Amino acid sequence: MEIRFAVHPDDFTSYDTSKIRAHFLIENLMLDGRIKFVYSHYDRFITGGAVPSTEDIELQSYEPLKADFFLQRREMGIINTGAQGTVIADGESFELENKECLYIGKGVKSVIFRSYNGKNPARFYLTSAPAHKEYPIKKFTLEDAAPLELGAKETANERTVYKFIHEKGIQSCQLVMGMTLLKTGSIWNTMPTHVHDRRMEVYFYFDLPENQKVIHLMGQPDETRHMVVGNDQAIISPSWSIHSGAGTHNYSFIWAMAGENYNYADMDAVDINYLR
Repeated sequence: MEIRFAVHPDDFTSYDTSKIRAHFLIENLMLDGRIKFVYSHYDRFITGGAVPSTEDIELQSYEPLKADFFLQRREMGIINTGAQGTVIADGESFELENKECLYIGKGVKSVIFRSYNGKNPARFYLTSAPAHKEYPIKKFTLEDAAPLELGAKETANERTVYKFIHEKGIQSCQLVMGMTLLKTGSIWNTMPTHVHDRRMEVYFYFDLPENQKVIHLMGQPDETRHMVVGNDQAIISPSWSIHSGAGTHNYSFIWAMAGENYNYADMDAVDINYLR
């Protein structure tokens, strides 16, 4: 488990490209036959990927957690970005098709990841936050997630937002998780942009064709920076940072948050004319 420490916004303004990427970009997240985790000191949020191929993968605890099992004091959100797969939680099996979500609450001891076809594996994107209360395991399909249509063709940000884990969806302690799919011809996400000082956020970009990229914007609204990111890469976005991006092709991304609350609509809009 890789550890990432928090960064003060004043220090961030002096970072060059390589340093920004080292602190905030998560590369090589989906590795065949493995689980990869990055632990961020922003709200103790964990981002991960699990790709079971020929064999099942069982979730283990990690020394930095000082826990008997991974979910002893944590909750987890899972979205399958690959082919059909199965998650087995304390002996109960949950089939996940592409873009379906599963929440696993605090106290579940055994979590096993399995692909239906090892040659075309499931690709489980994992998020985890500290939890103080047990909530039941719950699966959501795209239809369960009450799709929200946003944006317009004229502003190249026509997109569908699926809200999975939040106060009006799957119940959790603090984890918020959902997914945004950009329509053909649209490239902008979360524009006009916003910040939310009550929560940090992680973006995971996927469904981006080979040799296409996303220009991800971050930093304080009047002092922005950018990173060029590719498919199956994630960005750790501090609470003081905007989180927007524009691609060279339409794409999908998963957004996940932890912090003070789990109200999806809790955000502070930033006037586009204020961005620098």
